[in-house]
Amino acid sequence: MPPSEHELRLRERLSRLRSMPLLGGAKLSGDLQRFQKQLDRLQQEATDEEIWRSVALARHDARPYTLDYVERLLDDWFELHGDRFSSDDGALVAGLGKLDGRTVALVGQQKGRDIKERAERRFGMPNPEGYRKAIRVMELADRHGFPVVSLVDTPGAYPGVAAEQHGQGGTIAAAQAAMARLTVPTVACVIGEGGSGGAIAIALADRVLMQENAIYSVISPEGCAMILWRDAGEAKKAAAAFKPDAVHCLELGVIDAIVPEPDGGAHTDVDEAARLLKESLVEALDELADIPGDELRRRRRAKFRSLGVFA
Repeated sequence: MPPSEHELRLRERLSRLRSMPLLGGAKLSGDLQRFQKQLDRLQQEATDEEIWRSVALARHDARPYTLDYVERLLDDWFELHGDRFSSDDGALVAGLGKLDGRTVALVGQQKGRDIKERAERRFGMPNPEGYRKAIRVMELADRHGFPVVSLVDTPGAYPGVAAEQHGQGGTIAAAQAAMARLTVPTVACVIGEGGSGGAIAIALADRVLMQENAIYSVISPEGCAMILWRDAGEAKKAAAAFKPDAVHCLELGVIDAIVPEPDGGAHTDVDEAARLLKESLVEALDELADIPGDELRRRRRAKFRSLGVFA
């Protein structure tokens, strides 16, 4: 029986993915075999349990957060505070440091470990002040020619009344516009939850990566279940329907590559997870280093304008 048109398109996608420079030169030895298995899974329909496992691991209490990676990835880290307008937002951290000898600006959401820190950081859900801080640091990086790295890990932007009064939606849009204007290389990686506008605000990058057990979606499974079935308990059913896991995001073209994790998830070996993440970030930055700033900006804008186009 000849292959269907859908199967032929899928095989063509897989062929392109296998030859991507970022993946081919990632120097991940045995981990590339695991990545190959993920690509092969695109030809099979993932079970509800497999998709929900990614959701559970992305939210695992012991999963490494932005600052856990910062201390393992960057030398000479110097955190910057405040948006120069209102206040400092602990849900989003930003600063400068050296990644493999290269000075970079890093921004990322930060969740808390204990009850006190989670309350202070609002479970990694920034207010407008947080995104204004990110914009300030990214524009600083652009002036000085530093690449920008963003680590995405948020259920979404903070939905409180005060956040809306302070211009949450407009600030998220301003953050996306600021990233679209940058003339320095930009790499984003979803390291846990990539939720809605709160995630894309710092993820409009030249290369968008995603850790193996992260999730990336326009709405949480619980939120989707409430809309469709008026029951948050149907979250697993919702996740199976819109597939927020890394493999399906790669197939859709929402991300550019998957960063492998240690067996069982990043929380089982944080040092190894950081090593794998560092290799992928450095590889992506090396690939972008020689592209002129105007060309980077043009390609970035074209890339995001093409997402969601049906042909």
